[in-house]
Amino acid sequence: MKLQHVYEAQQFTLPLLLELFERADALERIVKRGGTRDYRHKIMATLFYEPSTRTRFSFESAMLRLGGSVISTERAQDFSSVTMGETLEDTIRVVNNYADVIVLRSNEVGGAKRASLVSSIPVINAGDGKGGQHPTQALLDLYTIYKSAQTIEGVKVAMVGNLADGRTVRSLAYLLGKFDRVKLYFVAPPALQMKPDILEYLSRHNCWFTLESDMKKVLPEVDVLYVTRIEQEVLDKHEKINREIASSYFVNESVMQSLPSHSLIMHPLPRLSEIDPKVDGDQRAAYFHQTYNGVLIRMALLTSLWEG
Repeated sequence: MKLQHVYEAQQFTLPLLLELFERADALERIVKRGGTRDYRHKIMATLFYEPSTRTRFSFESAMLRLGGSVISTERAQDFSSVTMGETLEDTIRVVNNYADVIVLRSNEVGGAKRASLVSSIPVINAGDGKGGQHPTQALLDLYTIYKSAQTIEGVKVAMVGNLADGRTVRSLAYLLGKFDRVKLYFVAPPALQMKPDILEYLSRHNCWFTLESDMKKVLPEVDVLYVTRIEQEVLDKHEKINREIASSYFVNESVMQSLPSHSLIMHPLPRLSEIDPKVDGDQRAAYFHQTYNGVLIRMALLTSLWEG
């Protein structure tokens, strides 16, 4: 692992991804034995300028299972020196003196990369702004697919919902585009479709994709149905989308009947009303197991950054 910081999915090569998956597999065995104390001298700072449950707890759980310690602030926009006008860069320079790694959720696209430019310790992007990236979520998503199928090559993935602003699907598309014979189905109303920068990237890397608005059309074809929420403010802004969501993007038992038996239903969470809770008991529902895999991937990422 030769990365110093993690701020975008494009940084990961195929060898790095496979190395990370192997490391996560090994760490799973350690977790089942109760964790390790090998990193008891390491301190992780979690600096979140936006609310988070899964990402923050996942990183902190990963650090504690490695034997390390955590210092943190949530709602840093309200409870840090930024309220007095301190810049992100100055905050990062200060936290460098307190920790061995910074996990940053920025409310600005590109915030993690900005932070990395002034940091002497690793900075990990835990989500940056609306329409930015969330590379560690994409890593755990990819790992979930890999553990299910034991390969990524040739996988067919439908991404559904607010693709224009969704940082999880943007990052995952970058990673999937690195593998051979992958097919991507972007399913969304036209106003919320995947942005041109991702489509241009996939085209340059000869990754097959198609833009669709009807989820039911692609269901029989896919190995993974990756569902994302469409925020209420988006629905309020687009009255036309309200009707489309109600009729086309709700995952229920009827949708499950159209999916192949080997398929996965994935979601970065939190969900709103896009997946019927009755689906939770289906063996294809993988969204809660994704959160488990997230701890393993983040453990692997932390140890890789320190040992690399």
